[in-house]
Amino acid sequence: MRRPVTTLYMLVSVDGKISTGATDELDVDRDFPQIPGLKEGLHQYYEIEQTTDLWSFNTGRVQEKMGANIKEMPAKTPVSFVLLDNHHLNEHGVRYFCARSDQFVLITTNKDHPAFGVHEDNLHIIFQEKLALADALVQLKERFGCERLTIQSGGTVNGLFLREKLFDFVDIVVAPVLIGGKDTSTLIDGRSLLSQEELSQLGVLRLVEASTLQDSYVRLRYQVIS
Repeated sequence: MRRPVTTLYMLVSVDGKISTGATDELDVDRDFPQIPGLKEGLHQYYEIEQTTDLWSFNTGRVQEKMGANIKEMPAKTPVSFVLLDNHHLNEHGVRYFCARSDQFVLITTNKDHPAFGVHEDNLHIIFQEKLALADALVQLKERFGCERLTIQSGGTVNGLFLREKLFDFVDIVVAPVLIGGKDTSTLIDGRSLLSQEELSQLGVLRLVEASTLQDSYVRLRYQVIS
């Protein structure tokens, strides 16, 4: 395979939500630790996260929401981060990920992105006139040696991966909660299928492992078979 082996790893509610609501002020990382019945078992998600691939894919929008543009510079980690971003990261956010990453790869279609003004040995930029995720993944493997990639982006970008058949595995931790709301982001958002002719774009899964965790959390691991 020319691209890395990919795994979508996310924390979801029983009804598939990846946020506690439809605004940026609502977020599972901020809110779940405050909610009885959820906070007790939440640590398991983060403990499993520590065992995922050493290459991690996310988006600038998610990282802006998490405070990357204003946080103090972090310690170096062994993880290489790949961010898809056009306008959410500022220069501080770019430098934040340079400090945090082994290798930091930014994918952008914005020729004026602040990253172009940052000069760090571990910063690499994949510039595309039009976003082409499949090509970007090929470059990750061929140029930077990325063999396996964990994806933790938002529902809209997850939808792009799905429609382009770029998921190999899905690994989700299900929290014991129902959130609801048609505008609340789900595991897979983005474009809906509109005809039977498009059904080939479905992601059909084979269950690899189902684990009952503590405090009513569940882990489900699937291989994407088509």
